[in-house]
Amino acid sequence: MEEAYQPPVARGDRIKAGLALTLVAASTGVSVDRMVGPGRRPPGACRARWLSMYLAHVGFGWTLERVGHAFGVNRTTTSAACRWAETARDRPALDALIERLEACVRELLAAPRYELTR
Repeated sequence: MEEAYQPPVARGDRIKAGLALTLVAASTGVSVDRMVGPGRRPPGACRARWLSMYLAHVGFGWTLERVGHAFGVNRTTTSAACRWAETARDRPALDALIERLEACVRELLAAPRYELTR
């Protein structure tokens, strides 16, 4: 059986996807380990992963295709995740969480990069 094609993903994109996953894990209590990996995820872990994808889309300004590549899913899955997050923003508590996560991402990306050379 042939392995599915996995497009190359830039190291920086993998790091940022990991950041989105980690921020969502820290704010929801769903571990990154439960959000990633092959196969179906439990409902809470699935929604946390969707939230991470949405955060990458809006926080990093990535296209749905780029989000899909960084998270190892197809564009259709990413699109469904972002539709869920947009609809879920009708809940004030979740909307407030997303606002905080987006602000955190903006703050981190605006900070000067520090090279650890020594």
